[in-house]
Amino acid sequence: MLKIGVLALQGSVREHIQQIQKVGCVAVAVKSTEDLKGLNGLILPGGESTAIRKLLDQNNLLEPIRTLAKEGMPVFGTCAGLILLAGKVVGCESPHLGLMDVVVERNSYGRQVDSFEVELSIKNIGRNIPAVFIRAPHIVSVGQNVEILATFDNRIVLARDRHFLGCSFHPELTEDVRIIKYFVDMIQQFNHTSLAKLDGI
Repeated sequence: MLKIGVLALQGSVREHIQQIQKVGCVAVAVKSTEDLKGLNGLILPGGESTAIRKLLDQNNLLEPIRTLAKEGMPVFGTCAGLILLAGKVVGCESPHLGLMDVVVERNSYGRQVDSFEVELSIKNIGRNIPAVFIRAPHIVSVGQNVEILATFDNRIVLARDRHFLGCSFHPELTEDVRIIKYFVDMIQQFNHTSLAKLDGI
């Protein structure tokens, strides 16, 4: 059975864990490097990207996650998680994890009070998929090998770069599990476990 971690420092952790369990996988709340052992994939949840970055540094998780991801562990970032994944963030001198070949702009859809839900058609996943936008970023541009999976209002809101998946919205705040199933398929495709690779981090 696949083990999928959820970075559990801040943000919508519980909702992601529930979705992982709904699709028949084991969910692990990741708060330390020890929690990374044996994971087949990792989700970086929505929340506040600056706060999550500070907590990543405080818990010495940034470099271990970056190392495992570069070695092949699939990572899925939603909302703030997308910002953490991005190779470049508009207005920031340097990226956080810098793993995904995309440029991201923060707070593209207004403040918290401007939150909304729409239905999207997503390439390789399906139609009428509910998407909740809360202070959401969007993907400004993508690298040559990045696949655009969904757009909204002429902005890229879901994309895949090899074993990285980045999402502007919050799929975990709906009952629809098709996006998490897509991530599980990605994990199975790469058939990666971080158990042996964590040694020495």
